Amino acid sequence: MFSKSCEYGLRATIYVAEQSSLGNRVGLKTIALAIDSPEAFTGKILQTLTRNNIITSIKGPYGGFVIEDHQVKKLKLSEIVKVLDGDKIYTGCGLGLKQCNEKSPCPLHYKFVEIREQLKNMLEENTLHDILYTNGRKNLLWLKR
Repeated sequence: MFSKSCEYGLRATIYVAEQSSLGNRVGLKTIALAIDSPEAFTGKILQTLTRNNIITSIKGPYGGFVIEDHQVKKLKLSEIVKVLDGDKIYTGCGLGLKQCNEKSPCPLHYKFVEIREQLKNMLEENTLHDILYTNGRKNLLWLKR
């Protein structure tokens, strides 16, 4: 459902948030390795996330990427998806057809509308904090398999 850049972007953002919660700044190579993403591709994604104030890039020998705690608590997953994929996930055809709508639906149109709405709700109702913590306890995250 998500583009590759969005998948890697979500994983990178979650990883940076997790490391930031531990007081760590992380570099590009560490992030790419942790999320199993090509380094150059990850760099471009991190640039986009930085330009859109999702993550912060700190320059210098002790620099790296970080997400402030207040940002982790308020940043919704939908904001990350919107920056990387736009809103096509909420409006595009489930089969990828160019012309699919209420007047000329594809075979999956009405089923996909329901799934899209559930996905939209999940992304808008969950913050990075919700991903990192459940009932006040830190989750063990797997971002590479």
